[in-house]
Amino acid sequence: MSPHRVVALVSALQGSFELGCAAVVFGNDRYRFSVCTERPGAVRTRGGFDLLVTSGLRALDRADTIVVPGWLPVGRMPSDAVLRALRRAHRRGARLVSICSGAFALAATGLLDGRRITTHWRQCDVLQKQFPAVQVDPDVLYIDHGDIATSAGSGTGIDLCLHLVRNDHGAAYAAQIARTMVMPPHREGGQVQYRTDDRPQSPDALGALLDWATERLAEPITVDDLAAQLNVSPRTLARRFAIELGVAPGQWLLAQRIARTRALLEETDLPIETIVTRVGLSSATNLRRRFHTAVRTTPSAYRRAFRAQKSPESSRSM
Repeated sequence: MSPHRVVALVSALQGSFELGCAAVVFGNDRYRFSVCTERPGAVRTRGGFDLLVTSGLRALDRADTIVVPGWLPVGRMPSDAVLRALRRAHRRGARLVSICSGAFALAATGLLDGRRITTHWRQCDVLQKQFPAVQVDPDVLYIDHGDIATSAGSGTGIDLCLHLVRNDHGAAYAAQIARTMVMPPHREGGQVQYRTDDRPQSPDALGALLDWATERLAEPITVDDLAAQLNVSPRTLARRFAIELGVAPGQWLLAQRIARTRALLEETDLPIETIVTRVGLSSATNLRRRFHTAVRTTPSAYRRAFRAQKSPESSRSM
């Protein structure tokens, strides 16, 4: 099974961090990562140094996934050659991905028209005005349509790339990559937690509480238990979660249990009834219902699909 080919399309002024997000997540043995640009040679970065890029746009014709890791200045329209290359790649089935301002380049192709997408919250109004046919959501970390995916600010490029790895190779492998980066495998909430438009900020970090809960998912932890751990009321806890994570405590807790379920389905042959006890859900029926709502498939079907994908006899190319 040949590695999944990921090509990053860079241009001056290139954000080195955005490019690094893709490079570090896809720089492993299950992907083949490379970089291209419209005119091979030195590409100036925002950090003041040059990238030496030797591949041109033809590299996009061989890519399984194309990442646009930022596009600055945002008002600069891509050339006809770039637009043709992106459209051609999409027609043959390549997955198009943008990080931060990279959404402006994808929007210029027309492929985002009528779709819900995102970019950095500071640029959402600009993107919506420049491309009125798209539907810009300023309050999410990323949006994945399968063939096209967009992420918010620079750091959310890691969230999106890990999400794509999770879809390609499973939650356990994505978590392994996240651990090497000392990153959470999945962040909850949206951009609302990072905006600075005069919102009040919580003085207390929730990190210790999140670690405490994650280590005890097998226990029947409730929102009241979370609140008691911080010695606050459930209402205060909900307010802090909204400010710092952008989600309700119960939503966060359920997401952790679903993530743990996915990993157990991928890594073990444990029956559903045993997994229920490992993730702290009340019954197999409840687990199946919650899992289907979150993942859009049943636990059994998810396990079969994952095992088939990993089988040496599988003809699917990654």
